[in-house]
Amino acid sequence: MASTTKRNLYFDNAKLILIFLVVFGHVISPLKRNDDFLFTVYTVIYLFHMPAFILISGYFAKGYRKKGYLMKSVKKILLPYVIFQVIYSIFYFFNGEEQTLTFDFLQPHWSLWFLLSLFCWNIFLYLFARLKWAGFLLAVGIGIAVGYIDQIGSFLSLSRTFVFFPYFLFGFLIDAKHIQWIKNFKFSSVIGIGLLCATFIVFSYSFPSEAVPWLLGSSSYADMGNVNLIDGVFRGIQYVSTFIVIFGFLTLVPSGGSKFTVIGERTLYIYLLHGFIIKIIETFVSDESLAAFAQNYLLLILFSISICLILGSYLIKKYTKPLIELRL
Repeated sequence: MASTTKRNLYFDNAKLILIFLVVFGHVISPLKRNDDFLFTVYTVIYLFHMPAFILISGYFAKGYRKKGYLMKSVKKILLPYVIFQVIYSIFYFFNGEEQTLTFDFLQPHWSLWFLLSLFCWNIFLYLFARLKWAGFLLAVGIGIAVGYIDQIGSFLSLSRTFVFFPYFLFGFLIDAKHIQWIKNFKFSSVIGIGLLCATFIVFSYSFPSEAVPWLLGSSSYADMGNVNLIDGVFRGIQYVSTFIVIFGFLTLVPSGGSKFTVIGERTLYIYLLHGFIIKIIETFVSDESLAAFAQNYLLLILFSISICLILGSYLIKKYTKPLIELRL
């Protein structure tokens, strides 16, 4: 991991695995209510997959003070958000999910919240980065405190922006030596497997279905139930648990390249485009037909892998690059 190339391969592998978990999580989302095993898989995935993605995004935001960085963020993050917000609005109108065609840029459609929040996190660095680890503790405190604001929610992705910002800032604050320490930690792989297995076992026996909104970070404490002062403690425990599981995940990511590693460079394409496939299936396939696939776990995995391979292919990148990267 000492060389830049090897370091990038490590993170490309991490992003490859995480984008698969994003797709797989969306594939099993409508099926989880009738299958306890899928529900546990879903909750474990949602505990750490987006926080880990966000942490890696923060790791690569270290050049935020470079000239042109802000305009680059506008072009690569904010403009694609606007474009796909329009596309999703049109798509939802024609598939019947929305009765009227409206373009609302203040309420992100489905997975587009990540782009809006990502842009905000890059802006937050101008304030929090100079505070270093004190800024991280402040970010955690804000992430806990915003849950007590009843009105906070999906508007401008405010809730997720504040709740998930600590992961982004943490990724920004660590460097290559910390990642190398994780990989070289004695028995790191064994510990990583143990952490993920222990999380799965605990969640399979004790994670209540009504607690799923806690993993999404998109709602206030009031919207998730009655507000109690102890709710902030629960979110604090969630932060600690998520960081522990992210550590376990990172110990298991391979450092070497493979023919699939390049897909890790194209995760934005998969992230932005896979939703149309999922939504089309949900529109035209009945709930009964979907339920028939609930226990065919291998088929669900292969379907998710296929989406990643197709949308992460060179041809998809070639023909959608003008739309996603605004480059001909």
